[in-house]
Amino acid sequence: MDTQKLAAILLIVAGALGLAYGGFSYTKETHQANVGALHLSFDEKQHVNVPVWAGVSAIVIGGILLVVGKKR
Repeated sequence: MDTQKLAAILLIVAGALGLAYGGFSYTKETHQANVGALHLSFDEKQHVNVPVWAGVSAIVIGGILLVVGKKR
C-alpha cells in the first residue's frame, strides 16, 4: 500500500469519526499549589468541536486521493 492510498484512507476515517462524534474531549491540568504537605491540583476538561464542513471536506479529499491514486 503506497502512502497516498494510506493518507486517503486515514482522511476518510478521520472525517467519518468527526461527523459521527462531533468532537473530542481531553483533560488539562491547569492549576497546581503546594503548601507544605498539602498538594492541590485542578483538572479542567476541554471539549473541541469538529465542524461538519471539516469532516465532509476530509471525506471528499480522501475520496479524490483514492480516485487519483487508482488512475496512476
